[in-house]
Amino acid sequence: MPHETALLLTLGTAFAAAFVFGFAAARIGLPPLVGYLIAGILIGPHSPGFVADVALAQQLSEIGVILLMFGVGIHFSPGDFAKVKSIALPGAFLQMLFAASLGIGLARMWEWAWPAAIVFGLSLSVASTVVVLRVLESRGMLDSLDGRLAIGWLVVEDLGVIVALVLLPILLGVEASAGAGQSLKPLAFMVSLTLLKVAAFIVLMGVVGRRAVPWLLTHVAKSGSRELFTLAVLAVSLGVAVGAAAIFGVSVALGAFVAGVVISESDLSHRAGADALPMQDAFAVLFFVSVGMLIDPLILWTQPLRVIATVAVVWIGNALAAAILMVLLRHPLLASLRLGASLGQIGEFSFILAGIGVSMSVLPEDGRSLILAAALVTITLNPLLFAAAGWIATSISSRPALADRLERQRAPRMLVTDVHAAMRPDHAILVGYGRVGRTIGDALQRAGIPFVAIESERRVVEAMRTLGVPTIFGDATRSVVFEQAHPKRAKVLILATPDPYHSRHIVSMARASNPEISIIVRTHSDEEHQLFERLGVDKVLFGERELAFGMAYQSLRSLGCDDDSADDVISGLRGGERMGTREFSTLMPPPTRK
Repeated sequence: MPHETALLLTLGTAFAAAFVFGFAAARIGLPPLVGYLIAGILIGPHSPGFVADVALAQQLSEIGVILLMFGVGIHFSPGDFAKVKSIALPGAFLQMLFAASLGIGLARMWEWAWPAAIVFGLSLSVASTVVVLRVLESRGMLDSLDGRLAIGWLVVEDLGVIVALVLLPILLGVEASAGAGQSLKPLAFMVSLTLLKVAAFIVLMGVVGRRAVPWLLTHVAKSGSRELFTLAVLAVSLGVAVGAAAIFGVSVALGAFVAGVVISESDLSHRAGADALPMQDAFAVLFFVSVGMLIDPLILWTQPLRVIATVAVVWIGNALAAAILMVLLRHPLLASLRLGASLGQIGEFSFILAGIGVSMSVLPEDGRSLILAAALVTITLNPLLFAAAGWIATSISSRPALADRLERQRAPRMLVTDVHAAMRPDHAILVGYGRVGRTIGDALQRAGIPFVAIESERRVVEAMRTLGVPTIFGDATRSVVFEQAHPKRAKVLILATPDPYHSRHIVSMARASNPEISIIVRTHSDEEHQLFERLGVDKVLFGERELAFGMAYQSLRSLGCDDDSADDVISGLRGGERMGTREFSTLMPPPTRK
């Protein structure tokens, strides 16, 4: 194709094909990423018809890598990570080590050289951050404990990959030199020098960038120009990434991640992430399309056993290992199975590692093809893993003895000796004692209403015990735990947990045990609101709507309305809430999914 039109044709066909097949994948319930990979296959050199410029697409996809890592850095919260590090840190490390060992063993069984086996094993040990975040978002689990734990697990994996991106080129280069008969003595010096450069870069960004970048963004924001702010965010992300590679010799991925972390500590981090998101999404799509262009679909036909073995490594080393480690680390079974299912695939970082291996001439093209084929298969079949996880959890929960053996650390124990005394007839059951649950518990205590709380966080339970709150320690979705609160005798069930999946399961158990119990639930979406209503929940409180009512009331009072008039207006809004919301929603276009 003419050089003058190569860029336009590549961009145009890549985005058009990605849209068509990504939309088709979403319509049939698959992650859009599957459609992007298929789009790349169809416009790549391994399919008949039009062939896009592979080299140009890969160069453009480097921007996608930078923006992906920048997004990971922006969403990296040291505070949130600290809450789950006791599980995420050892769990992710051991899971990656186990999965990488399986991959290395498989490659060595195929008689691959050690460098190729190491790259292959590492590529199979890290899940796709994009896929997991999309799954959590679609299931309303981002703000739940399970969601925070999954994100913390991914952060550890991402940091491990970043370390690998820094060290692999040196280690593989030295190994290649050794294969050519050269000495291995420079290895320690080269690794030490690289680590010193990385440390110098991180210190520089921590001391200078931590002050300079937020200062710059704050002054740009004061200008009132949105396009200038977006340009500043892109200039920082791309500039730091390229500068890190050019000056310190570290990978652009590490530079972009550190730039994101620096911005994440600024008050403008949310705006920076939102403004960079469209560019990030667009170039991330181009990255996945360019990866798809490298996939040779014939490998599914010519080497089916190797593809199956590679997929098995991903499922056993990532999904199964993560679920088992979570249980061993004293986490509830259902949450462990969900986390394992979400990690049962590989994605963007596997592609990056495989690309490094091929560029260093240590990983054969067949190796990259197997990694890419395994990614396509595991991402496509990931919804089936979630279905299987739910079925396994249900089966085990129906056998209390087996469930107790598997979750021996989470056996239903009453940590407050007078818990049964608190369960007088018509008591309340409060599930979840976070920020919302604590406020509700304080109100019940002030009103002198007997209640018992169910909480699965040991740290929270110990604090509740100190304050004398009647508490059951365990996972409320397990019937053996929930029954300890005597729902048959309870008058009200209050679900303060933000996880809609847990809440729906608890609602079903409560209705089966006591059809007359009054149920109050919190939710964060209209879809969940309507679903809980269909389940017969007495009162569903939509967090954003309750906030809107409160702000509307205060606005009316500030504008001169007396208490009675403001109350009448808000009461009228509450009375017409459902009709108005649903009428408005029918006039609104469907939301754009990220």
